[in-house]
Amino acid sequence: MLVEHITLSSSDQKPIRDGFGEGLVEAARRNPNVVGLCADLTESTRMQAFKDEFPERFIQIGVAEQNLVTVASGLAAAGKIPYIASYATFSPGRNWEQIRTTVCYNNVPVKIAGHHAGLSVGPDGATHQSLEDIALMRVLPNMTVVVPCDAIEAKKATIAALVQPTPVYIRLNRAATTVFTSESSPFEIGRAEVLAEGSDVTIFACGSLVYDCLVVAHELMSQSISVEVINVSTIKPLDGNTVLSSVRKTKRVVTVEEHQVAGGLGSAIAEFLGEHFPVRMKRLGILDLFGQSGEPNELMTEYGLTKDRIQLAVKESMNYIE
Repeated sequence: MLVEHITLSSSDQKPIRDGFGEGLVEAARRNPNVVGLCADLTESTRMQAFKDEFPERFIQIGVAEQNLVTVASGLAAAGKIPYIASYATFSPGRNWEQIRTTVCYNNVPVKIAGHHAGLSVGPDGATHQSLEDIALMRVLPNMTVVVPCDAIEAKKATIAALVQPTPVYIRLNRAATTVFTSESSPFEIGRAEVLAEGSDVTIFACGSLVYDCLVVAHELMSQSISVEVINVSTIKPLDGNTVLSSVRKTKRVVTVEEHQVAGGLGSAIAEFLGEHFPVRMKRLGILDLFGQSGEPNELMTEYGLTKDRIQLAVKESMNYIE
């Protein structure tokens, strides 16, 4: 059963990255210490609106992602709250060491927006499809990792990052996806949200695939399969209480993410449950492969990240012996 603030009838489609742009402007209006830095991708990363409204607080670094981070860390050490943006394959892909040493080691509040993550970059191909960024970032001490499920949640996450005293990584998709949460939907960094209540299987998902999981849960109701869907928008720190409460009830787990199965959401859930409540799991994601060129829907089908595949995983998990 869907919770009251979620709708599956929405026809509104919007890129998740748009929410970042809107949230950044709002964060800057709330705090004059907010500054924006970009690596020559102002329009693609939706920093243009911030640049237009706060030109004196915007810095164009150019195609120099390592410098992007080190300049931001210096500004943070001087009392600013830097938001930096590039494609995730470059940031954190190209500048991971600088993030580790100048941001995380010093524990300064740099907010890192990794754009065009996952397969949905489409025709840009493997070099621009970051499928490893969650793993890269969640292993870093002091780093918070957030993966919004739609544009509204991306806006909320960007604003919420403002008051986080630590580094924050926000993972953002490029393609337009369904907007299914609302302004009244609860969001809090560090908290997972139950979006559909169920008793047979728990699906943990993040990013745009959360919507597909909700559709699957709704469809399976007619087959008398009760699926709980949890939006794990914060991968780190993981909301262990919500995870444990659901899995103790269902005892069956499926995880779904647009990321390598190694090191991402599925790994985080497995690590936690392995210590606190071991159960068998089905993990859906990229199976140790690079991406390739194609339209987003073609790629999601090619890599098994579809509603049909999610439904099959749920049914397979029903056969597990408790």
